[in-house]
Amino acid sequence: MTPTHFAFSTAFVLSLMGLAFHRTHLLSALLCLEGMMLSLFIALSLWTLQLETIGYSATPLLLLAFSACEASAGLALLVATARTHGTDHLQNLNLLQC
Repeated sequence: MTPTHFAFSTAFVLSLMGLAFHRTHLLSALLCLEGMMLSLFIALSLWTLQLETIGYSATPLLLLAFSACEASAGLALLVATARTHGTDHLQNLNLLQC
C-alpha cells in the first residue's frame, strides 16, 4: 500500500470513528460525514488518474454532487432542529416524541 492510499484510508477510518464514537452534536456528525466524503472523493480521483480511463472519469464528480446534496440536507436539518429544539445535541432528538 502506497503512503497516499494509506493516508486516505486513515482519513476515512478516522472520520468513521469520529462519527461512531463522538456523537454529541449534529454539527460534529455532519463534519465527520464531510470528511468521509472528501477522502472518498480524493481517493476516487487518484484512482481514476492512475487507471487513465475515460469511463471512470465521471465517478468522482458524481460522488461530489451527492456529497453536496448530503451537505445541504444536513445543514437544513441542523437549522430545523436548532429552531425547534433550541440545540443541536443528538441526545435531545427523539423520533418517538415527534
